[in-house]
Amino acid sequence: MKKKLISLAIASALATPLAVSAQGTNVTIFGSVQAEYNTVDIDGISSQSNVGDDAGKSRWGLQVTEQLGNGLRAMAHIEYGLNTGSGNIGIARERWVGLGNDAWGEVKFGRVASPFKDFAGGNTIDPFAYTTLQAGGSGGTMVASSNGMGAGANGFVNSAARYDSPVVDGFAFSALLMPGDSQRLDPITGSGTQSGGTNSGGEDGEWDFQIAAKHSSQFGAHGVDVFGGYSRDNVSTTERAFTGGDDEEIWRGGASWTYEAFRLSGQYENINNASLNGAASCTTSGMLGATGPATGGTGQCNSAMNLGGDGSVWFVGGEYKIGNTRLIAQGGIANANKLTGIASHKEARSFTVGAIHELSKRSSLFGGYQRVDVRDNTPGA
Repeated sequence: MKKKLISLAIASALATPLAVSAQGTNVTIFGSVQAEYNTVDIDGISSQSNVGDDAGKSRWGLQVTEQLGNGLRAMAHIEYGLNTGSGNIGIARERWVGLGNDAWGEVKFGRVASPFKDFAGGNTIDPFAYTTLQAGGSGGTMVASSNGMGAGANGFVNSAARYDSPVVDGFAFSALLMPGDSQRLDPITGSGTQSGGTNSGGEDGEWDFQIAAKHSSQFGAHGVDVFGGYSRDNVSTTERAFTGGDDEEIWRGGASWTYEAFRLSGQYENINNASLNGAASCTTSGMLGATGPATGGTGQCNSAMNLGGDGSVWFVGGEYKIGNTRLIAQGGIANANKLTGIASHKEARSFTVGAIHELSKRSSLFGGYQRVDVRDNTPGA
């Protein structure tokens, strides 16, 4: 199955932050608005075009910081996402409270982004993140788990705590813990099945966690960033009985090299025991729709592994900046191993070319072309 995605004549604007301060408390209203025209053409399916923001760049929210003294600060963050092409007025994104200190870092409690998304690799090395040309999900070159522990657009981890260290001699690390000790997360959503919605963990799936580290260094005009991490999603008793699967493990490693106007990035992810809400799935915005090609929709999770199986996903990308324009070429392969009698081997090969032109610090135009070739795939997977 081959998929072509063309994204052209796209405009994006970031709203100016509006800050209000009173007695050591700072409240910032922030947001971004994006609209893009895209056409998705899947072999055997009528091509689909729309104007909107299916990948989820558009958002608004509040960031609150209060200085408590002795370098300690309290923080709160509330964020909603929206689609400029529909009547949707807001969906949940990050929502957390936290404490921070320049000496020992920050800790957040609530619905948070995973370190695999915004700290070590993931969307930090994908210039097309939050567009239809993104590497995660339908792009097929980054894990985009619906439980939020990957690099999927609008994927977040519920009921979690996250710690981010300060940068010391170029080194920093981040850790996430999802206790998952309550029935309140309601992991059972169907008769005889376990899907868990977008929640990681849930009933008897306690102590899901993720750790990541990175190091940045400069050698003259050369900049080198190296990162790595480990993610574990402990499956619940119900999911284990339903799928026969085991606890999911993901190892990630990668690096970026910059020299003057050029940047080259790469990332590799090794997946073991893909779980139902983990690497065997991806977010709706990551797959660009809730339905698959078998039902005539554009939704296709090319980065998903076979349920209970192993696999790998790798990504490589290059950028070159000319004035205010970045020229981009990137791609990779998602490889899901065969499960005898259950699912066939799946391989998704992807490449993307495009450009981003900065009109100002807050506004840009971008466009490009993406092609994904899915081999030995079950329609609608």
